[in-house]
Amino acid sequence: MGQHKQMTFKAFRFNSEEDYLPHYDTFTIDVEAHQTMLDVMDNIKWKVDGSFSYRRSCRHGICGSCSIKVNGKSIIACKENAFALEELFGEELVIEPSNTKRAIKDMIIDKSDFWDKYKSVRPYLEANIDEHPATENIVSKEDAALIDGADKCIMCSVCYYACPAVEVNPLFIGPAALAKAARFTTDVRDESKTERLLEVNPMGPGIWDCVKCMECAEACPKEVNPIGKITTLHNQTFEENLAEDNVATRHAVYFKDSAAKHGILDEMGIVLYSEGPFGALKSMGVGLDMMKAGKMVFPWEMNGHNIENLDEVKKLIKSSSTTKFKGK
Repeated sequence: MGQHKQMTFKAFRFNSEEDYLPHYDTFTIDVEAHQTMLDVMDNIKWKVDGSFSYRRSCRHGICGSCSIKVNGKSIIACKENAFALEELFGEELVIEPSNTKRAIKDMIIDKSDFWDKYKSVRPYLEANIDEHPATENIVSKEDAALIDGADKCIMCSVCYYACPAVEVNPLFIGPAALAKAARFTTDVRDESKTERLLEVNPMGPGIWDCVKCMECAEACPKEVNPIGKITTLHNQTFEENLAEDNVATRHAVYFKDSAAKHGILDEMGIVLYSEGPFGALKSMGVGLDMMKAGKMVFPWEMNGHNIENLDEVKKLIKSSSTTKFKGK
């Protein structure tokens, strides 16, 4: 037998048919060095408490069924090594469902919110094609590369329940559905690109409510990089001249303009441009704290903070920028 040791796990317990409030049970079990968190949950169920409940299926990181959180980190249980998580978080590992508010029984949650939003982006190719084609519809390697791995998504929902924007904004479609939308807006065979972009464009549920925290990219077990796909949708919205003039798009445009002018972000200028003078007043406290920490200067001082090789940055931005507002 390989290396093994006693490990302690604190598991979330809740049965929606019987319990008013959840609680946590502590389990100490023998774990081998090669075992994953799915092995740990199997051992708890098979050897300690048969009522412990969770979802599982393929055990090869393909089905996404066993998504949970360990010490707040969203994972696929069959892919994460227990020893590695102990090294990361310490001796007590806390096992929780992906979303405790939606718990049905222990690790099993109601994922209807995830699936409803996923279905809302019409996750399938839309094209008027010959039902009985005489030849193949061949996609070039260059065109296929535009999808950029978005088709690798296994719909595990790990990124969705790791997203803080989803947590505070129930309307937000979320990273998984938006990555799926980008999978088809980048597919040269799809004929609904404009409609898809318009559907994910509104403030509230759409792409502009992503806070760019990178949690989805960190959590994704298949390296789909959902934040990158959301950025693709941002860029496509500008390229197709569909971007509305609002706080979010002004924020994006000024970010580019500031980089082109100084090579760095003018923190005060972006708030003034995006939200206007009255909106900027709401951020005054944060601005003062940033000034004290040396992280922000007045706009008229920015020229003294230009980066080296600024001309090269300007050339890159000029050659790649597609930002423009709808109707302008």
